[in-house]
Amino acid sequence: MRAGLRPLCGLFALSLLSACVRLIPETSAPRPVPLPGQPPATDNAFSAGFSRGPSIASLKLGRDDAGAALASFVESCPSLLAREDKSGLTLKEEWREPCRAASSWRYEDAAEFFPAFFETVRVSDGAAFATGYYEPEIEGVRVQRGGYEVPVYSMPSDLVRGWPDDMAESERTGKQPLGRYDEQGKFIPYYERAEIEDGALAGRGLEIGWAKDPVEFFFLQIQGSGRLRAPDGSVMRIGYAGQNGREYAGIGSIMRERGLLGSGPGQYSGSMQGIMQYLREHPDEGRELMRLNKSWVFFREITGEGPLGALGVPVRAQSSVAADPAFVPLGAPVWLDLDRAEADGLWIAQDTGGAIKGANRFDTFWGAGAEARTTAGGMSGRGQALLFLPKGTVARLDAK
Repeated sequence: MRAGLRPLCGLFALSLLSACVRLIPETSAPRPVPLPGQPPATDNAFSAGFSRGPSIASLKLGRDDAGAALASFVESCPSLLAREDKSGLTLKEEWREPCRAASSWRYEDAAEFFPAFFETVRVSDGAAFATGYYEPEIEGVRVQRGGYEVPVYSMPSDLVRGWPDDMAESERTGKQPLGRYDEQGKFIPYYERAEIEDGALAGRGLEIGWAKDPVEFFFLQIQGSGRLRAPDGSVMRIGYAGQNGREYAGIGSIMRERGLLGSGPGQYSGSMQGIMQYLREHPDEGRELMRLNKSWVFFREITGEGPLGALGVPVRAQSSVAADPAFVPLGAPVWLDLDRAEADGLWIAQDTGGAIKGANRFDTFWGAGAEARTTAGGMSGRGQALLFLPKGTVARLDAK
């Protein structure tokens, strides 16, 4: 979808990337929605403020870009027509006409579809930050053998929701936390990463596969899905089944605080590749660092196309983006214009992420393989974002 940009920008040194930046022009200030006597709340896109953006025609949407986005949009339409929009921007019925038209629109003419049915909106000031994710493929097997000692667990039956005994009734609001009941019937937190690595779940028949490299598997867990490739070339695709409910810690931030990452002497690159290099060259310290992330992800085998995003449809390389559903209607088109030109263009919001929170925060999906891994691992782009919403949405919102 964006392959044409890579030879020009993606492979140049960072010092040359500035020549590839195209910032979306400002057209008006964000529409504020203040509370009397208080600063505006920003719990969703409507309360964060929004403004009408430039015309889609002015964005010069490319044919391949539009065609790939249209295909993903069509797959997202069932959810757009069924889900309540948490962003406060759209109504289900407003998506009906674009979805009806999209189902029979020729992909070759997709660049004409989006300006015909959509208008752009800038949420808050539109200042965007985008990272990247991918579908890892690591060495792994279904049945344990020598050299493959890292268990890939399915969801354990004792991982349940409940209220801690020492939590006051007045505090028991919202969704119950995840945990387990001990032998005395007391609800306690579930096993953390260190305990699971030390064998807390061993011998229970939960293993659906075995990975070769604990560092590779750690990053596969962060991505939430991936592939296990056996020595005979067979591939097992695994997808997110659940999480242990324990605290997530980004080890990159911890390493940066400790002065391990940077550009100085003895420091490692802050990219995923740099972090992995440190973990391999310092196995004992690296193991302890990984254990600071108490979160553990459980998997299930998935068949057919994948991986699946939050909408239950396959996410597509260079077409699907993760976003915060409080600020982007899931299934909506998103236009990014960043200082990382390979991420410029039209995406469809089809996924979410634990760290993808707030207005104009995105996680771009790059597929599987070595190139996807390199691009996603080094992706950190800033610029502007626009949402594509059905025509007439802004007029309805302004009338409120």
